[in-house]
Amino acid sequence: MSFEIVTDSSANLPDELINQYNLHILSLLYRIGEEEYESYVKGQRTDLTDFYKRMRNKEVITTSCMSSGTCRDLFERILSQGSDLLYIGFSSALSATYQTGSQVLEEMKKEYPNAKILSVDTLGASLGEGLLVTHAAKLREDGQSIDSVYNWLIENRLHLCHWFTVDDLFFLMRGGRVSASSAIMGTVLSIKPVMHMDDYGRLIPISKVRGRKNSLRVLLEQMEKTAIDPKRQTIYISHGDCLEDALYLADKIKQKFGTEDILVHLIEPVIGAHCGPGTVALFFIGTER
Repeated sequence: MSFEIVTDSSANLPDELINQYNLHILSLLYRIGEEEYESYVKGQRTDLTDFYKRMRNKEVITTSCMSSGTCRDLFERILSQGSDLLYIGFSSALSATYQTGSQVLEEMKKEYPNAKILSVDTLGASLGEGLLVTHAAKLREDGQSIDSVYNWLIENRLHLCHWFTVDDLFFLMRGGRVSASSAIMGTVLSIKPVMHMDDYGRLIPISKVRGRKNSLRVLLEQMEKTAIDPKRQTIYISHGDCLEDALYLADKIKQKFGTEDILVHLIEPVIGAHCGPGTVALFFIGTER
């Protein structure tokens, strides 16, 4: 290949796509009690049944980005083979992940002056970040240069729309996204917030609706407003252990737009720890975020 692509585990891509496009993954970390885990381990399918069960039991789960040493080890393996490198990272507004990886790359540019080393802050997360990575991998597969792919990412990252809703306000409350009083009242009234990722890579609440099906309907409406040629797009949907709701949304998209290429995938632990079980997120290319 003309260059190697590195991303992080928050991109939430399934093993099939990681292997298909020969992607390199930096794993973020999460901790439950005294045990620390990697969010992604190559070749190891993680059963998240227990993870989401423990979340529903309201166990405290903390998360952290990978170490600079972990970044260096992976980057070193790639660059020492004479390859160019493109790093596509988790929104810098939500995590120190991108800063950690890009800072290590800046240092390594001195050690590998003949290598082309580029990094992109996706200003995205979860399968939104993953969808950008997939587009980059497809462009590379089509023979595009590292500079061309980098420029495409910069030009299109703010067209990658992230829309999501949660079923339980407790986890947004614990993360400081909503107040305790709002969470209690919202639970009593079955209020479901609808949020999106803004142009700075931040999670922003947009509206509140009553009932689960209504919140999923709002995601569909947002797609209808801004999606570019949705029938021919690849659409990604991630979910926090609520496959039935994710498939319901996917079916509505197929009915409304005739879209055929829809990936539905479980949310990995680091993102899941913050949004909680019952989250449904929709990702697509649109005229604006």
